[in-house]
Amino acid sequence: MARLSTSVSGSLRLFAFFIANGTLCDEIMGDIDYDDVLTDPSTLERMFAIFANVLELDDEGRVLNDDVATRRAAQWLRKSYDRNGYVVEPAFEPYELELHRP
Repeated sequence: MARLSTSVSGSLRLFAFFIANGTLCDEIMGDIDYDDVLTDPSTLERMFAIFANVLELDDEGRVLNDDVATRRAAQWLRKSYDRNGYVVEPAFEPYELELHRP
């Protein structure tokens, strides 16, 4: 049975940690307290989907771009918090927003 690499597992763990302790991508979120936005389960679901959809791995299963995946998820969170004032650049590609079902 195939399992996630330790690189992927570690990236997911750190991503969840940064969300939970309020330090997700400070250059995008700044000092915004985004806890109230995370009460909507679909916001958190979409953030994890974006993170997973953007991750790129090498042939050995090592994550190549967790910083980019984290940034894109943070942009979604910021847009969810500030719907009228924040513009996501570049705009999300359809594959980034897909919600895959098991």
